Amino acid sequence: MTDQVLSGRYELLERVGGGGMALVYKAQDILLNRFVAVKVLRQQFVHDEEFIRRFRREAQAAASLSHPNIVSIYDVGQQDDVHYIVMEYVEGNTLNELIKEKAPLQVEEAVHIAGQICDALDHAHANQIVHRDIKPHNILIGKNGRVKVTDFGIARATTSSTITQTGSVVGSVHYFSPEHAKGTPAGAKSDLYSLGIVLYQMLTGRLPFLGESPISVALKHLQEKVEEPRKVNPLIPQSVENIILRAMRKSPEERYQSAEEMQHDLDTCLMPERRNERKLEFHDAEQFDAERTRVVPAIRGNADNGYADDGDEEEGRKRRGWIAPTVWAVVLLLTIGALWYGIGYVKSNFTPKDVEVPYVTGENVDVAKQKITAAGLRPEVTLETSKDVAVNIVIQQDPEKMSVREGTVVKLRVSTGAEMRAMPKYVGKSFNDVRLELQALGISDTQIKTSSDFSEEDPDKILEQTPKEGEQFDPAKTQFTFKLSKGREKLKMPDLTGMTQKEAENALTLMDLKLAPNGDGVVRKPNYDTPKDRVFDQWPYKKDQDVDRGAKDIIIYISSGKPDDAVEWVYQSKPLEPKTQGKPSTFKIELTDARYEKFVYQDGLQISTAEPINIQLTLTRDKSATITYYRDGAPYNTETVTYQNYLQYLNQQSKPSAGSASPSASVTPSGSPGTTPKQSQTPTPSPSASKSPSPSAGSR
Repeated sequence: MTDQVLSGRYELLERVGGGGMALVYKAQDILLNRFVAVKVLRQQFVHDEEFIRRFRREAQAAASLSHPNIVSIYDVGQQDDVHYIVMEYVEGNTLNELIKEKAPLQVEEAVHIAGQICDALDHAHANQIVHRDIKPHNILIGKNGRVKVTDFGIARATTSSTITQTGSVVGSVHYFSPEHAKGTPAGAKSDLYSLGIVLYQMLTGRLPFLGESPISVALKHLQEKVEEPRKVNPLIPQSVENIILRAMRKSPEERYQSAEEMQHDLDTCLMPERRNERKLEFHDAEQFDAERTRVVPAIRGNADNGYADDGDEEEGRKRRGWIAPTVWAVVLLLTIGALWYGIGYVKSNFTPKDVEVPYVTGENVDVAKQKITAAGLRPEVTLETSKDVAVNIVIQQDPEKMSVREGTVVKLRVSTGAEMRAMPKYVGKSFNDVRLELQALGISDTQIKTSSDFSEEDPDKILEQTPKEGEQFDPAKTQFTFKLSKGREKLKMPDLTGMTQKEAENALTLMDLKLAPNGDGVVRKPNYDTPKDRVFDQWPYKKDQDVDRGAKDIIIYISSGKPDDAVEWVYQSKPLEPKTQGKPSTFKIELTDARYEKFVYQDGLQISTAEPINIQLTLTRDKSATITYYRDGAPYNTETVTYQNYLQYLNQQSKPSAGSASPSASVTPSGSPGTTPKQSQTPTPSPSASKSPSPSAGSR
């Protein structure tokens, strides 16, 4: 099945394992871009309802557990005839492979592994789940040393017995508990017995019971004593052997009463004061059974006198020999007669009668019990969940529609209705994650409805849920409603330029917006184009840009007027010469001064003969002007004009010979008052202007 993609999401890469019921593949989760393990039910079982139920039960059992030592279940699904479970992929080996490679393991390592398995079982038992198949094949060891318990395929087997309809016991025979082998209900202590065998195998490198057939191995679990681990591996401390022997007691009452109790022993068994503790002694109940089968030496009469004294004594014995047999024959005949009479009397007066079993399937349990009792039979009720049968209705009876002896037990499987679950808290979680979690419970998308609203939460987060947290729900019938967040409501940013500070604050308040706190929302700077005390720029949202409702990070820039030392000067450039005298060249003038930053002052200027150009500059004491000329697209000349040049110009103007500016050659910048229609574009800053929160060049 490799290279197949299940449900358009899980790409099967390679087979990594398998058991009697399913195969396991390493796969790629295309949606979340991670490796997962996909367990696929074998094809020969896809039409077997018992195996399909057991396969689904594994997903339900493991999905209800959340523990670092239990493999997590992510998803469950079906594609055509392929039933699959998606679970956590553990990079590493199974404990079975580790035992084959290294057994016997170091005592510390074996105890550490057993402790983690015990911790996982304690969590499962606390959630009323019995694994029933603990063995090294179902224990994964990650590369980081983390132990993971997997394969809950036969957990929570049928409640009536541990035998399947075919009469076979479910599980792995070498790790059976005695009660498991007998087919009686296997509880939490059965898992501890299996864990004891796993610990035995880790420390000795072999199984405690072997046989030529599964039946012979099962009988040894019931009848034979286990060979003491220290006889196989003398390096095992006495405290660790005590744990193994106690876990593997044939009577559940003599084992650990809980996984927590066994884990406590594992946590402390390697302490110096415990390693050489006294060996545990157990007293088998059969030692005190007076009626048990015993081997008794034969009794030999007259052992000391092997020969008769004389022939007369021998003759006397022969004459008296017929008396004893005759007496015993009479006694025997009388006994047989009495027994015959007694049996006839009992049969005539006490033998149960044959009665017809009433058919009560589909009846109310109380009515069914009355009918069965009235027929002289004994009802025995077992409760189980059912999504198809109503509460307190009999799902099935055994036996049915037949004659049985009076007093026979009639087993009734009675419905408790669909399995109810407590609604978790989903508010605050991502809806996509919650939807996957609900799908793993078998809930379809048609049972899920959503609505959306603006909120402070991130988009897709759940704001409200129905059913509420803690309410009981039926996964097959309940409708789920979730209100999701659309994030903050988006508004169009108003244009604040030209407003006073008060006007700008009022405009923001009307749209539930605010300036940045602590006075950071107002910045006063000089500006040549905007009147004093008026907004000339805003950040980070310009006019008509999207802004979240409730935003509190807006900054406005208010003009403090022109700098006190700013001067306007019409500067006369050096003569600009065409490339060829008499033939026009095209000039471009780029200006950087106190007002502009790399501003295209003039473009497309045609000059045929050498002539100077008047350029209007804005200077301050700290900001000089740089004028760059381009002729026919190529750099031509660069001039730098300082505030000191302006002062020198004023000094020259005060003398009679001064007058270097020629009004006839004046050229105004594009967009300045008095320009021709050809030069009417509004001057804008060059793209190379500053990108800081302060206004760009041209707004200085």
